[in-house]
Amino acid sequence: MKLARVPGVVLVAVAAAMWGTDPLLRKSILSVPASTIVFGEHVFLVLLTLPLLLPALRAVRAAGSRYVAAAVVVGAGASGAATILFTQALQHDFVSAVVMQKAQPLVAVVGAAVVLGERPRPRFGWFLAAGLAGLWLVNQAHPFDPSAQGLRAVLEALGAAVLWGLGTVLGRYLVRRVSFEHVLALRFLFGLAASAIAVVALNAEWFAGAHASGWILSLALVTGLFSLALYYYGLQRTPAVLSSIAELTNPAVLVVAGIYAYDIGLVWSQWLGFGIIVLVVTLLPIERRRVVAEGPSELLPAPAAG
Repeated sequence: MKLARVPGVVLVAVAAAMWGTDPLLRKSILSVPASTIVFGEHVFLVLLTLPLLLPALRAVRAAGSRYVAAAVVVGAGASGAATILFTQALQHDFVSAVVMQKAQPLVAVVGAAVVLGERPRPRFGWFLAAGLAGLWLVNQAHPFDPSAQGLRAVLEALGAAVLWGLGTVLGRYLVRRVSFEHVLALRFLFGLAASAIAVVALNAEWFAGAHASGWILSLALVTGLFSLALYYYGLQRTPAVLSSIAELTNPAVLVVAGIYAYDIGLVWSQWLGFGIIVLVVTLLPIERRRVVAEGPSELLPAPAAG
């Protein structure tokens, strides 16, 4: 089956689900500083996409200064800083890290309206509410007696959610003028720069050791190169507000993978929440035109006549 025949929102959901396998891969390197892990991931990712770098830099420069700025924010913010913040939050409190992901689609909805001119229709509210309800159920074993520990973990995860929400919007903005593989290479390049700055600022180690580096390479391939290539390919054909709902497969799978990684069972309400998210994401391709209207972007110049 050709990927071009698969609805973009489905590809985004599959890519986000791949990100959710993170705890299974990261379990063996919990003692490694977050900035060291993220820097190592980006070293591998830049090496793997090295042939694309010069064409990508030329393409984004030709697109204009706003696209250059968007690429920097996507790379340094969503790929570099956000991943470090979320990794630290996971190390401090797994539950809080996942709970705060509820903010990501809200940021994406507002950002998509301002940057991309996407206007959610009234029916979109039902999808958003159902998706967030499913996320709440899946990450809380006791949904009416919620728990989140530690202000630091909450703030770190919230910062990551905001940066990822902006990354969704600006990623969609970029793929309007820059090919998805070039956006991918730019994300990794600017993410490498941001993670290198973080290593220096936090006085962390540059190299995690041979054993840890093997796991970091696995992270780079599964939750980095493969999933993000699929994500940006799908994002070309997916409004950012719909992408933000499809990406709820990430925290849903993240919770399930994390719980099994640490030998904790799921209760019935968590499976119900997981099922709700799967149902919402499954309906998105069918209801796309009914839940969002795409208008001209306020930041995207109109095409030349002729």
